[in-house]
Amino acid sequence: MVISPHLKKERIILELKSKQRDDAMKEMLEVMKGSPEITDFDGFVNDVIERENLHTTGVGDGIALPHSRSRNVKEFFLIFARSKEGIDFKAIDGKPVYLIFLMGAPQEALDVYLKVLAHINRFIGRNEELKKKLLEAETEEEIIEIIKSKEL
Repeated sequence: MVISPHLKKERIILELKSKQRDDAMKEMLEVMKGSPEITDFDGFVNDVIERENLHTTGVGDGIALPHSRSRNVKEFFLIFARSKEGIDFKAIDGKPVYLIFLMGAPQEALDVYLKVLAHINRFIGRNEELKKKLLEAETEEEIIEIIKSKEL
């Protein structure tokens, strides 16, 4: 699975300012404000928060994958952010989240959506060396290159 084409430099946040889960997701989504992929920005923000309230996307091992398939999105997108302090995402392992991949997709884009979720969870979530590299990267370009190194 190749996810790097969906990850643009301007959609990478090297250090989140927010300390709370919902604030972190809103901060991440701010990079999408006015983008052509989202038809109703406020509607999509609500979709992501509602989805998170149903069940945590904190998958454990320091990673969260907030996401929503939404009528407010017309093209798949991916945002990456990190928090060196960690954020309480109510993760399944009870530990803080340091790396967050937020995804938006149109309702009909189930295939790409599920493949990206599975890829990130399988190949990044369980790879301590890769997570360490993502936490230590100093530039957006480094983040993209690290992710490319694990693409199939």
